[in-house]
Amino acid sequence: MNTQQNTFGVLFFVGKNKIDKEGKAPIYARITVNGKRSDIALKQKVSEVNWNEKRGLAKGNKTEIVKLNNYLEEFRSGIVATYQELVLQKTLITVELVKNKFIGGDKQEFTILKLIELHNQEEGNILVWGTMENYYTTQKYLRKFLKEKYGTNDKYLSELNYKFIMDFDFFLRRFKNKRGKIALQNNGVMKHLERFFKMINLSLKHEWIEKDPFHSYKLKFEKTEREFLTKSELKRLEETNFVRSSLQTVKDLFIFSCYTGLAYINVFNLLPSNLVQMEDDELWIKTFRQKTNTLVTVPLLPKAIAIIEKYKDHPKAMIGGKLLPLIPTRN
Repeated sequence: MNTQQNTFGVLFFVGKNKIDKEGKAPIYARITVNGKRSDIALKQKVSEVNWNEKRGLAKGNKTEIVKLNNYLEEFRSGIVATYQELVLQKTLITVELVKNKFIGGDKQEFTILKLIELHNQEEGNILVWGTMENYYTTQKYLRKFLKEKYGTNDKYLSELNYKFIMDFDFFLRRFKNKRGKIALQNNGVMKHLERFFKMINLSLKHEWIEKDPFHSYKLKFEKTEREFLTKSELKRLEETNFVRSSLQTVKDLFIFSCYTGLAYINVFNLLPSNLVQMEDDELWIKTFRQKTNTLVTVPLLPKAIAIIEKYKDHPKAMIGGKLLPLIPTRN
């Protein structure tokens, strides 16, 4: 049977090396897709002398033979219907997918897009916006990968394996931005795979899949040394003016981080209520570090105060109820 670019077939055969004491051999169904095959044991037996190897059916007119052949034809029809359903879904069809979907019967098949939807529902109210935005970026890369590699918008979780993970790794490493340059270095690739790994763990927790496709894959981050700005470098940055207001805002926020020691995500979450006036009339910031949830109290230096004053009436700060008008980043 030829459908589009796939070759597909179903035949029945007996296991001649597994004949029991009564002279009966077990019957198997063999599914073939594009030259690759997979067998299913039918839990049915037949005497070898009553088996027509060429037709792949039992021979004879006895009632039990007729019933067996009817069962085999119904079994064949079920596999064919499963295959045709996958063709209509325009998914990449493999022999494993046809077999798994058929064996599952009425069991619901879960896909990558359903996994993404589950993750965003369960984690969206727990993770902060900056973290969720990074997950959205990872999910965007996953969609691009499915389209380029498989020509489809989705894929069953049962299809995921080590090769899928390695192909996604390779896709990320050679992905180019709009300027034609490689968009991600090793640690950027690892961050996206780490997020995908966490989503897969969610599907394992919900028993959507039985095997972890990341089982043999190891995340390998490269150690990096973060250098501090010297006084002269910081001064030069402060004296630099950008024509684009958005770049000027990014510069100011970075300088604010330098003078407070707060990470980007902590600056992002700052509210006017985090400003505290001490007994000596000095302004301090009291907040909690995002990753450790530990209290941090920071005295505000004049240059940090000046940045707060500069943006206190900024629309993006006021609309979001934030202390500063942060510009989201994407990993």
